[in-house]
Amino acid sequence: MVKVIVRAFSISLDGYGAGPEQSLENPLGVGGRGLHEWLFPTRTFQRILGKDAGTSGVDDEFAARSFENVGAWILGRNMFGPIRGPWPDEHWKGWWGDNPPYHVPVFVLTHHARPPLQMEGGTTFHFVTDGIQSALERARAAANGKDVRVGGGVATLQQFFRAGLIDECHIAISPVLLGAGEPLFADMNLVALGYRCTQHVCSPAATHVVLTRQG
Repeated sequence: MVKVIVRAFSISLDGYGAGPEQSLENPLGVGGRGLHEWLFPTRTFQRILGKDAGTSGVDDEFAARSFENVGAWILGRNMFGPIRGPWPDEHWKGWWGDNPPYHVPVFVLTHHARPPLQMEGGTTFHFVTDGIQSALERARAAANGKDVRVGGGVATLQQFFRAGLIDECHIAISPVLLGAGEPLFADMNLVALGYRCTQHVCSPAATHVVLTRQG
């Protein structure tokens, strides 16, 4: 069965999944980089950068698990780039260079149509203008029996949570305070939506929590 999953999504101690004032210079918002300090040193992340070094242990285990059995991704437009409104041209091709780390089809939620964008390494970005249900149907078909990973950002995760579409979610709570930004669980009753905590593990750099939807 194809599961819809969230993996390695980082939030601050005060619940923010991104800092304020996101921009080209600060794609994660002011202070947002601190959310992911648990991830950057891991062997999994360093291999994405083409390096052989990196740490093992709890953080790396969760980082490695985040890529297991993923057949397609769904991203909000902010996760693809900082451009708002109609696409001025097709110059922007994402934050990650010519070979993004996905290596599977990626479905980007947007209000503005754009032709599919084929990148190196097996990643193709498809731009979906008719909502999360359409994106999920297309992602499930493209995943070829594997899981669909919803990568964010915050607004996209909230839509999927409220629709009861997330089967399992791994949150990494980083020991930082942002004070402002995009709160992940604001005005959302996870208990009423059927979620409960099924795993929690601490490392020196983060508290890893897995939420699973029951029923």
